[in-house]
Amino acid sequence: MPVIEASYYTDPACPWSWALEPSLRRLQVEFGDAISIHCIMGGRAPKFEDPQAQVAEWLDACDRSGMPFDPRLWLEAPPSGSHPACLAVIAAGEQGAVVQAAYLRRVREGLMCGRRKLDGAEALVAEAHAVPGMDATRLRRDLASSATIERFGEQLEATRAIGGAEALPTLVLGDRALRGFVPYEDWRAAAVAAGAQPLGAPPPTIEQALRRFGTLATAEVAVACALPGPRARAQLWQLALDWKVVAEKRFTSALWRLTD
Repeated sequence: MPVIEASYYTDPACPWSWALEPSLRRLQVEFGDAISIHCIMGGRAPKFEDPQAQVAEWLDACDRSGMPFDPRLWLEAPPSGSHPACLAVIAAGEQGAVVQAAYLRRVREGLMCGRRKLDGAEALVAEAHAVPGMDATRLRRDLASSATIERFGEQLEATRAIGGAEALPTLVLGDRALRGFVPYEDWRAAAVAAGAQPLGAPPPTIEQALRRFGTLATAEVAVACALPGPRARAQLWQLALDWKVVAEKRFTSALWRLTD
């Protein structure tokens, strides 16, 4: 089966990319390795000029998607900009696509609901210790490399070609560019039109999904496991009562993980 290459223009601090995480999980579950997603860092904000004014947009994105958000970081001690995090994600890519995706997710969580001010090398390197299989020492070295800066420049150019930071997030699949917070069905249709074949497997159980992805919000569990929202919450809390999963409270919602 041919592998379909997809380009995902995004940014660790893009609220609408965070809102699309459930769709990304569903795409990965439904198509597996038939789609290879290459993340392109779009550089949403070299500097957050007025981060407090953007909280309304982030709240809107999380309200529409059900993803957790904690505004206190952005109201009390906001990051200076998103470019350092973009550089760190690009540097993480030197350790492979799987590690890069896991690191990007870790940084997203920190910025969107973990109250972690990830705008400096030390803080970004520290995040690597929480990513399975990631070498923090290597990340530090690659983050300081001129090659990483050059690759970021290339990715900024690619982002400008599709409309700049205002176009984030955009998923390019085949000859279709899906911009913004679009329904998952649009992503799926583009994948099929590009030649990707769904696996046809039943949805994973909650435990299988958490084992694969590490942490998931309730909204992600509902989409990835094909469970209606109320049923996803009920099953998650039943698993929590059975000491099989843990809920990590995140202000507006929670992130779930398997018990250690």
